[in-house]
Amino acid sequence: MFELLLHEQAWPFAVALALMLILGVLEIVSMIFGGVLSATLESWLPDTDITDFSAPHDNVLNQFFGWLRIRELPVLMSLVVALMLFGLLGLLVQQGCRSVTGALLPAWLAVLLTLPLLAPLLRVTLGLLGRVMPKDETSAVSEESLVGRTAVIVLGTARSGSPAQAKVQDEHGYSHYVMVEPDEVDLSFAQGDKVLLVRHLSAIYRGIRPLN
Repeated sequence: MFELLLHEQAWPFAVALALMLILGVLEIVSMIFGGVLSATLESWLPDTDITDFSAPHDNVLNQFFGWLRIRELPVLMSLVVALMLFGLLGLLVQQGCRSVTGALLPAWLAVLLTLPLLAPLLRVTLGLLGRVMPKDETSAVSEESLVGRTAVIVLGTARSGSPAQAKVQDEHGYSHYVMVEPDEVDLSFAQGDKVLLVRHLSAIYRGIRPLN
């Protein structure tokens, strides 16, 4: 089946698998540094409370991300899984077509046939991975529930307009990596500083110095 990667009609799936390998390496490097790349990618996603993705105020895109369970894993890992499944499913579609007709489908048609198969399989796969991954990486809590908790800057220096990565524990004792910037313009937080999270705006938390 993998010899199909050399065929022109399979180029979207070959590209997907190549990107999967590249991003897989980046995810390993990111995890070594505390998941900063995944946290950055999360800032590009619309806000979704993964504990209640069917809430009426959510738009269709938010509900779709919630249904796919994208946020049950680090975003970069979810993207790696999606690319892998897309590439393998596409090759299976082309292999099946060649077995039946003796010819490969045009690339665009193979992609159109693969996408409807990808969504439910991706949902199931991410759900299964979310159950077996360490809980400090996958525990699903409301992003708003972290407001009021004290975080510690673990990477970078947080300044107004320039967030840094911080580690915070939720009410269950699980750790989460979030992007934090000061709530006041003249404040800054260096690595190791404690920050009281007071607001959550988009994918960024605003913080102040704790009183104690």
